[in-house]
Amino acid sequence: MKNFICYMTLTGLFISPAFAQRSISIVNPSDENRLELISIPFKKFSKLFAVDTVFTIKEKSSGQVYLHQVEKLGQNTPQNILIQVPISSNGKLDLIVAKEKAPSFPHKTYARYVPERKDDYAWENDVVAFRMYGKALEGTSEDAQGMDYWAKRTENLVINSWYKGNDYHKDNGEGLDYYAVGQTLGAGDMALYNNNKIQFTKHYRKHEVLDNGPLRTTFKLTFDPQIIEGQEVSFTKTISIDAGQNFNKIVVDFKNAHGKKTPIVVGLAKRDESNPEVEFDKEEKTLAYWEPNIKDFGHTGTAIILTNQKATYIDTDPKQFLVKTEISNNKPFVYYNGGAWNKAGKITSFEDWENAVEDYAEQIRKPLKVKLK
Repeated sequence: MKNFICYMTLTGLFISPAFAQRSISIVNPSDENRLELISIPFKKFSKLFAVDTVFTIKEKSSGQVYLHQVEKLGQNTPQNILIQVPISSNGKLDLIVAKEKAPSFPHKTYARYVPERKDDYAWENDVVAFRMYGKALEGTSEDAQGMDYWAKRTENLVINSWYKGNDYHKDNGEGLDYYAVGQTLGAGDMALYNNNKIQFTKHYRKHEVLDNGPLRTTFKLTFDPQIIEGQEVSFTKTISIDAGQNFNKIVVDFKNAHGKKTPIVVGLAKRDESNPEVEFDKEEKTLAYWEPNIKDFGHTGTAIILTNQKATYIDTDPKQFLVKTEISNNKPFVYYNGGAWNKAGKITSFEDWENAVEDYAEQIRKPLKVKLK
């Protein structure tokens, strides 16, 4: 009996390292190839893999290195580990963690406050770029309301160089800003909606970067309290953009001192055309618009994706397509907006854009399944 016990103990010691190897298992539940970020709580990740913030993520079988980011969300300590994952339709991927310094790579996302251009706040990734307007623009001849979209066809980050050159209304090979916002919600902003009429708020007053790349940039814009139609409202917008995506995630934290729920709309600027290429999917809660070719600059696609909200489509406004819903006090309102430009070469038709919006909506509904083992 003693010999038998000794044999089992030695056998157990021999095979345990193979079974003790810890990994990250990822499953794609959809029938589309996907490239996106997965998020793992840092405390759980650090404890399981016995690492701090110096490590490398590798594919288990091939050893291929996968890009990652330590996300802090404005805190002093890490909150999550983000990993950029390319995964095939209905595919499976196993990653391991090595205790070695990860190779460096260029930032793929970026945001900053732009005081030299009347309080703009601009952000981008390796696919798209956007901006919101600040206090200094209010009441001027240039004042506009909604979110602006910059058409780019380079993976390089362009915000700093375009502002520095101050020539971004011309295409010098990287793209340009030809999107017109004016007195509309632009490329997917929100506004109050009372008595069948849009009520624009003032522009943002405070800004805070929570993370600034390399794979995800997140920032918060704060809007001061103001009284609109007898209701005192205030809110923040926390906006994040991931590398490789055409879409932003927008989280609105809203407070109405005179009511628990407030009617709002999210919208897309409408161009002057008789038969617009636009589609509202009631079940999927998506709104996709493919603009006409403007001054031979090309076609811009814009879109909105709502999550769990009730939504009513409004197409009677001459300046914009609207989706009406309600926002509740102290309950985050989450939606997504995005853009595309045909001259970037990846999405070149309304059908392409519809498919891209549908695919992204499915990613939201069916996130990648992540398991630590």
